[in-house]
Amino acid sequence: MQPLSSSSRERIVVKDRAGWMGMGRGAAPTALGFLQTLAVFLCIFPAATSPCKILKCNSEFWTATSGAHYPGSEDAPEFCTALRAYSHCTRRTARTCRGDLAYHSAVHGIEDLMSQHNCSKDGPTSQPRLRTLPPGDSQERSDSPEICHYEKSFHKHSAPPNYTHCGLFGDPHLRTFTDHFQTCQVRGAWPLIDNNYLNVQVTNTPVLPGSSATATSKLTIIFKNFQECVDQKVYQAEMDELPAAFADGSKNGGDKHGANSLKITEKVSGQHVEIQAKYIGTTIIVRQVGRYLTFAVRMPEEVVNAVDDRDNQGLYLCLRGCPLNEQIDFQSFHASESWSTRRKGPSPPVPPPEVFTYETATARCKEKLPVEDLYFQACVFDLLTTGDVNFTLAAYYAFEDVKMLHSNKDKLHLYERTRDLPGNAAASGQCQELVLSLAAVVCCLISLFS
Repeated sequence: MQPLSSSSRERIVVKDRAGWMGMGRGAAPTALGFLQTLAVFLCIFPAATSPCKILKCNSEFWTATSGAHYPGSEDAPEFCTALRAYSHCTRRTARTCRGDLAYHSAVHGIEDLMSQHNCSKDGPTSQPRLRTLPPGDSQERSDSPEICHYEKSFHKHSAPPNYTHCGLFGDPHLRTFTDHFQTCQVRGAWPLIDNNYLNVQVTNTPVLPGSSATATSKLTIIFKNFQECVDQKVYQAEMDELPAAFADGSKNGGDKHGANSLKITEKVSGQHVEIQAKYIGTTIIVRQVGRYLTFAVRMPEEVVNAVDDRDNQGLYLCLRGCPLNEQIDFQSFHASESWSTRRKGPSPPVPPPEVFTYETATARCKEKLPVEDLYFQACVFDLLTTGDVNFTLAAYYAFEDVKMLHSNKDKLHLYERTRDLPGNAAASGQCQELVLSLAAVVCCLISLFS
């Protein structure tokens, strides 16, 4: 087998012979300078740039087929996997790349290489890269594949994976993977997590008839089929029904060799369930507190960001937060306001369990949450808006889950809620993504022309 040549990738990524990419080795400094200037220009003048994402696709392909982790042969199965991922990326950006020469060159180049190397269009695309175990490391189970143990796949002397946390509780309050804290209306069904390995959807319903206060009444988690580790599994919880098994009655990942890398454990009957998905390094905690559900997850950044089409993940709440028009500024909630101020229409037939003033709500929350952080403030808000003392416990357990799941103990307490300005977060993310993509291409060019 021949080593992976730069010419194969160059046939795809370097196509515009009339431009700077076809100038030869002597043009390398000019090309690199052009890319640096272009990155700055695109960030300063985003409205003037093309929405075509072919540059991102190019850089991902270069990254996937270079570096120490790559086998180094175009005949390796990984090369077809990288090509399929590249093709999938170009299809996602097809609508915005009409008339783009680099895009059409890439599409034809991919088809050419897939034909040359007999790559099937159907098959796996790139997965999060798992590290190879050094000699002497043992598996948790002799019959369980290495890929089914995310944490064990890291070398003893390499940096450990970075973990993030997301949680949802109360009326409802959201802590995102980036430690943004928001209070949202989000009535109805909303996706919390939607990546290549896991889907989580919650349904929020009114706490009282005629009230705009909502809480989570239903939770659905879908663990997607993953290689030789697990079959697809679905977990569903509803008010007054917190099962200790998946929807098919099983408690693990199915019949595959790595099935025990996905397990569900009942900690407290009808109140607390924990799901361990070791093959993706993920821990999920689901609780029923009073009538409503809470959710907390610990997940590696690598898995969090394993999203096929990141630009269209606007409703992935744990990653992007709640839409601006769904957010509530509970810190501006007046001390004199109570649950009745969020009631809509005629008076409900059933009064709230208890009516709290700001002083009595503060005193009740202090019993469980002595630090006046956002969890404490969320507790006070929920008591004022619902009159349900169980929301005190919901805030308390949400913080207990943070203490157990969050990797940075200095960030357990949050004191300032986050309310993004319209468009700022998206524009910032797109600019950062563009710069990273250009940086990857620059590195590849340096290697190519050196």
